[in-house]
This record gives sequence, C-alpha cells and structure tokens, in this order.
Amino acid sequence: MYWEKDVETLSRAKLEKLQLVQLKDTISRAQKSFYYGKTFKEKGLNVNSVKSLHDINKFSFTTKDDLREHWPYGFIAVPKEELVRMHSSSGTTGRATVVFHTAHDIAVWANLLARCMYMAGMRKGDVFQNMMTYGLFTGGLGFHYGAEKIGALVIPAGAGNSKRQIQLMRDFETTVVHVIPSYALHLSAVFNELKINPRKDTKVKIAFLGAEPHTEKMRKKIEEIYGYKAFNSYGLSEMNGPGVAFECPYQNGMHIWEDSFLVEIINPKTLQPVADGEEGELVMTTLQREGMPLIRYRTKDLTKIIPEPCVCGRTHRRIERIKGRTDDMLILKGVNIYPMQVERKLMEIEGVGTNFLIVLDREGFNDLMTVKVEVDRKYFSGDMKQLDALRKKIVEGLKSEILITPKVDLVEPDSIPKGEGKAVRVVDNRKD
Repeated sequence: MYWEKDVETLSRAKLEKLQLVQLKDTISRAQKSFYYGKTFKEKGLNVNSVKSLHDINKFSFTTKDDLREHWPYGFIAVPKEELVRMHSSSGTTGRATVVFHTAHDIAVWANLLARCMYMAGMRKGDVFQNMMTYGLFTGGLGFHYGAEKIGALVIPAGAGNSKRQIQLMRDFETTVVHVIPSYALHLSAVFNELKINPRKDTKVKIAFLGAEPHTEKMRKKIEEIYGYKAFNSYGLSEMNGPGVAFECPYQNGMHIWEDSFLVEIINPKTLQPVADGEEGELVMTTLQREGMPLIRYRTKDLTKIIPEPCVCGRTHRRIERIKGRTDDMLILKGVNIYPMQVERKLMEIEGVGTNFLIVLDREGFNDLMTVKVEVDRKYFSGDMKQLDALRKKIVEGLKSEILITPKVDLVEPDSIPKGEGKAVRVVDNRKD
C-alpha cells in the first residue's frame, strides 16, 4: 500500500521540523560537490549557517546555465562509482542538462511515483500502459518503476505507433495509461479512423497526463473523449523527473511532496519571495537526493501555492497548474503572450482539431505571428465560406485572448509534424 499516511498527513509543524533536518543534511552533502563547495566557500556558508528553513535565503539560486557550465560532473556530491543512473533534459531551450542518481535516489523517486499513482486511484492488479519515451527522458522510467512498486502489470509500450497502442490497450485490458496530452488527442483520431469507441471498447479508467503543459480545457476535452479520469502531474528532470507534484482525487491543484522538496515561490524580476496565493516562479531544493543535490533551483515555471488545506487530508501544500514558463513567454508588439493562452482559446472553438503551431516571423521591423491550426476534415470539403467563417471565429477569439490579431492558417488533421516527446508549440524565425 502506498497511502503513506504518517508522512502525507504530518502536521505543518512536524513537516517543517523534518524539512529542517533534511535541509541540513542536503547542505552537508552538497558542499562535497565542486560547484557548491566553491560557492559556499566564497559566501562563507556551511551546514552551521542553517538554523531555520528561512536560512535557505542565505544561499544563491542555482540555474540551468549553472548546470550547463559545469557539465558533466561539477554538481555530483558522491564518488562516481556510487552513481547508478544518468538522465538528461530534452535540451529544447539550449544545451541539455544531466542529472545523476545513486541507488538510494532511484528508490526514493520510485516511491514518490508510487505514492502519486496510488493517491490517484491505481492499485495492485491494474494494467498500466506507459506510452512515454524511454531512455534519457525521465518520464518513461519514472512511472514504470513507480507502477511496479505498486504491483501493477506494466506494459512498457513507449511512444508512438498508435495502432499498436490501441491493440495493446484492448488485448491486455489496460486500465491505466500514462500519456502526453497532445498525443492523447492525436490518438483519439486514430480511434475514429479504426471505428473503435475508446469509451466502450477499452477498460481504461485513469490517465496520467504529463511531460508538457496543458490547459484545463484540454484536460476536459481528453476526459470527454475517453470517459476516463485524467490527472495532471508535474515534474522536471533536475528534481528527478515526474513525481514532484500530483493531483489527488479532488483535482484541485497538485500536492507537492514536501518531504522531498523545499518549495519557494519568488517574483522572477525582484527574486523576492511572494505570499502564498500569489503567482511567481517555482524554486525548489532537493531534500533527499544523494548523488546530485540542488539548492534553490530556479525552475522557470510559473505557479502559485494554494493556501487552503485540501479536503483529502494531505498536508503537503498544493501548487496550481503551471501557467507557463518565464522563458517561453512571447513578446509581440509589446504584449506578453504564453502559448497556453492560445491553446486555451483554441480548445473552446468547435471544429478545432488536436494540434496547433505558432510561427513567428519578422518583416523589416515588424514581428508577425501566424497560428497554424488543425481543424476537422469536413471543412476542406469545398465549402470555402464554411472554412472562412471558422478562420474568422478563431482570429477573433485569439485577438480577445492575446490582444493582438494573428494570421491564422487552417490545415488538415495530422498535417503539423508530431514528435515523440513534447509537442513543439512555437517556431521562432525572427533574427536578432
């Protein structure tokens, strides 16, 4: 059983007491690494600098650039022979970063995932189909080990090969899936093509959505298509991958496991802490990792703490769905735009398909935004008035959301290339 009641329902006072002990252990371990050993010495800091959780503010932030600049081993805090696993970020925002784990780290990670999935309703006897990429990407293996820890039958299907995914789902009576949101929508088109009803012809009851940000409207659309309960999850490779935060059955924010992570929310401009309930950048410190502890890591993810206690009884605080990232914000004509704003509006419009792409170009000194949108095939039957009416509706809807008027190109289903990993939402062709 992975209802770890003694940990998940600790009083705030006891939880913070545990965190303080773990924070001191983390600082002690971290100073054995080249990077932290050097930076701690420069600032005159060590484990004795930590008297309370507030003393975390004495330590500098760690950034992705710090990890890149000290590639590959500058952050490891144990002898290399104690490391058993390396994972890497996708590198979609620059050079990839690597994170190293000891056997202890892998065991803690698997336990966190088991805790997450059990909380959402998965049990021993379930059949778990993992439709995530395996390898350097953390999503596949993280859920795999967690599901095995619960005792579920795991189908390591990996990403892609949609018809085979559906066959596996039906032949082995899959009850739980792990899937990227954009791929879940793509897969629904394959179900339609095969004339198979996912609600009636499969036994899937739970889906874990992860690896890419998605809106509540996209989640609801996925649940409507499939008839299962879709749970939002949050993770990043620098912390361990998935399993950092997860929704409970009430689906009102994601519980972030504070026995493994010390959480801060800061104003990304002033770098000062913000109050619970106020939006800012999520900053995290590992509390149980041996191989590569990270102190005050700036995730670039925008969210906020939900201050009210959860009715499920768990005391670990919740974060809201990630709004976006400080580094995927687009600035066009002086307006700040997040791709998720575009997604949210598109999901409201009948006839819009499962994929879109934002293309940014520059003509002279003018920045231009084109949104390519997949729409139902029926709009390409020859009735141009119907197609133009839908295009106009999308343009007006996006203008009301992002305050500028984009060009909208309507394209047929599955015409926008899809990768096995995160969906590519923005192509920036502008030259500095």
